[in-house]
Amino acid sequence: MSRLKGQKRFHSFDDVIAALRNDSTNFASFHWSIGRLPKLKGPSLAPKGDGHPVLVLPGLVASDTSTRPLRSFLKNRGYAVSGWRQGRNLGLRDGVQRAMVDLVHELSDSHGRKISLVGWSLGGVYARQLAKMMPDRVRSVITLGSPFAGNPKATNAWRVYEMASGRRADEEDVRFGGSLAGTPPVPTTAVFSRSDGICAWQGCMEKPSAWSENIEVESSHCGMGHHPAVVYAVADRLAQPEGKWAPFDRSGWRSMVYPDPAR
Repeated sequence: MSRLKGQKRFHSFDDVIAALRNDSTNFASFHWSIGRLPKLKGPSLAPKGDGHPVLVLPGLVASDTSTRPLRSFLKNRGYAVSGWRQGRNLGLRDGVQRAMVDLVHELSDSHGRKISLVGWSLGGVYARQLAKMMPDRVRSVITLGSPFAGNPKATNAWRVYEMASGRRADEEDVRFGGSLAGTPPVPTTAVFSRSDGICAWQGCMEKPSAWSENIEVESSHCGMGHHPAVVYAVADRLAQPEGKWAPFDRSGWRSMVYPDPAR
């Protein structure tokens, strides 16, 4: 196997587990560790996808550039992946909602299948609202450090949002999916971290139910989109057969990487 620039070699299963937990481990190293694990007689990681479309939405003031490593990884897993195609995410300015709705329709129609939505931070808030508006077109939702459940000002970025968007942080648009805290009517996973550093982690948690769950990781907010444990969790959730969703399995080696979110 050829090595990517900047890759680190992992010589044991314990090394790979440490890398999965390490926020500073670079993404190239994660690619290599995924391929190496079976040779270490460890579990087979990052399952292949079934080819369904996945839309990845960036966080506040970020663009598709920020989600490129995640999208590249998911593409290599077999998904039809798309960025949001709107430059920097500066909030719900005029035309942003319409463009996202149109893109969901485009991806769903062109592939003839429901799509999954993965959103980082503010992008995850959008993903949830889009799923509430179009549950017939959305297969699942995964949010990464998205502050949908608490006070909109319980983040260190609310002033940036207001300056960028020209809207109040606590302003909800009833035409865009209704209440932010309401759970989408599709399988929903909220990935959060108690060491987020930007958003209050309590506001990034979903109410667990038969179709919703929380996955805790040890990550910074700005590292979520390329943190190895987050990327693995996203791949694991997306790989579930449509209509056969089940909660994330923390048993075995995963218990060393993913803390109990209910602790």
